[in-house]
Amino acid sequence: MRLANLADRAVLVVDGGAVDIAGASSDRFGPDPMALLADWAAFVRWAATARLPPPTPFEAARLDAPSPRPRQVFAVALNYPPHAAEAGYRPPAEPLVFTKYPTCVTGPETTVELPGDRVDWEVELVAVVGVGGHRIAAADAWRHVAGLTVGQDLSERRTQMLGTPPQFSLAKSFPGFGPTGPVLVTPDEFADPDDLEITGLVNGAMVQQARTKEMIFPVADLVARISAVCPLLPGDLVFTGTPAGVGNRMTPPRYLTPDDELVSRVEGIGTLRTRFRAP
Repeated sequence: MRLANLADRAVLVVDGGAVDIAGASSDRFGPDPMALLADWAAFVRWAATARLPPPTPFEAARLDAPSPRPRQVFAVALNYPPHAAEAGYRPPAEPLVFTKYPTCVTGPETTVELPGDRVDWEVELVAVVGVGGHRIAAADAWRHVAGLTVGQDLSERRTQMLGTPPQFSLAKSFPGFGPTGPVLVTPDEFADPDDLEITGLVNGAMVQQARTKEMIFPVADLVARISAVCPLLPGDLVFTGTPAGVGNRMTPPRYLTPDDELVSRVEGIGTLRTRFRAP
């Protein structure tokens, strides 16, 4: 299934159109995407046999974040060996987990105000939790994942490097610094949900490209390790890390400026399009 948040209503995306889930289910499931994720197991059972009405065409610009109000947003640093190398580190033996504060989450077609002159890009695969849990085994982890979406872990590097250790969470949580979307795709839609091409482009020039199978800690491992400490909740997001090619490691460094366009893609899911403006 491909699910989306269309003007604050949960929809199924089929054949280029959208089916309103509340309407199709005779209000068995309400319009709120967060309520749908909270009742994920029941929704999956309903969707398996549902007779859907014809889809309605929609404008992509009306899409919002598939999980618009997550209670927890986890993110993972240095999860691709080439990115660890470009940052001057060895690949970590344990996941380096921080949080992006939920107020940064936004949709797939946005304009973000630049809070400083060192805003950097980090395209990421994002796992969306469907069935919550504590101490989830890696072998069971995919059963707890509602689906995958595209994300950007935008980072203001000047803020990040204030003090020792760095201010990861604050630097990555300015308004609009968590674009996600355009849709949530359930794991069964992929031939291999652990092996997807991921790319990032700035003004049409490719700056990041990898496959998610290169991650040191894949999705199931991250779900298990994070949930070993924090109970996961429906709608939570796990930003799984970025490949090599971030701007602050270029020579000279390249940061986002007003009127830049950042395009983020993950194979089989879709595209985020983020534009930037001055304060």
